[in-house]
Amino acid sequence: MKFSISSLFLCLVLLVLSSCSDNLNVKIIKLGHAQVVNHPVHEAMLFMGEKIEEKSGGKIKVKVYPNQQLGSERELVELLQIGSLGMTKVSAAALEGFAPTMQVFGMPYLFRDDEHQKKVLNGPIGKQLLLDGEKFWLRGLCYYDAGKRSFYTKDKPVETPADLAGLKVRVMESPTAANMVRSMGSSPTPVSYGELYTALQQGIVDAAENNPPSLYTSKHYEVCKFYSLDEHTSIPDVVIISTKVWESLSPEEQGWVQEAADESAAYESILWAESTAESMRELEAAGVTITRPDKEPFRKAVEGVYEELKVAQPEIYAIVQSIREIQ
Repeated sequence: MKFSISSLFLCLVLLVLSSCSDNLNVKIIKLGHAQVVNHPVHEAMLFMGEKIEEKSGGKIKVKVYPNQQLGSERELVELLQIGSLGMTKVSAAALEGFAPTMQVFGMPYLFRDDEHQKKVLNGPIGKQLLLDGEKFWLRGLCYYDAGKRSFYTKDKPVETPADLAGLKVRVMESPTAANMVRSMGSSPTPVSYGELYTALQQGIVDAAENNPPSLYTSKHYEVCKFYSLDEHTSIPDVVIISTKVWESLSPEEQGWVQEAADESAAYESILWAESTAESMRELEAAGVTITRPDKEPFRKAVEGVYEELKVAQPEIYAIVQSIREIQ
């Protein structure tokens, strides 16, 4: 993996931060993420930190750095790989370039419903995918609910895939997301989440796609007044820890961290449901036009994404098939 200059600079900063602990008997795990502080995911990670400290009797503490303070999602993952950052939370889509099997979660309309997704994430496939990144120095601890992603636009609602034709749509740094958007006739444009508000304002992109809490907490609704709930993907967030940091912990300490992560996932699920309901109310109150288009034309438009995967990456396609077979 090639590291960016900014990542190496952040590495130096983090090493300096590590040296500032005045209690050498306390292990400090630094956790960086890209979300704003009023996002449910941030609250869940604070909760996880509290649980780790509680379970360890104060022997392990977690310092949380939100809002891209330590870098973009890609930079945070790179820092984990070299052990300069302890933990992060990223979308499974952002892990595609690091742990290839994670791209299955970016496949459009992969899950039949919420219950199907829960069975996959909590079952053998989901647990194995969390560990698939270990060979790349990334160990998944748990999944966080990240809802369903839909398109939001500046000038008109998206009622059919044809309404996306010619638009520049912001996507994460994910080939799967880019292929999906391209299959609907639009131009996928990777933009950092922290830079997206300005990109929408300045017309660098015409639209984006995300879940309701992210649309609301980011204030992108101030620019985009149309939210079309096609719900094309249901990509979980993943809490990951650097294997270098994980292996520095004793088995007992690892148990504390894993237990706290699992408890935070359950807590985050509750926060997410509350935040989604509140965000939808606030978006409507802010004058956002919310539509619910027929999903069938969107499903048909992305069938080629699956055919392409089947030919190009049959081993990943096999995982997709295994997921579809779960009842």
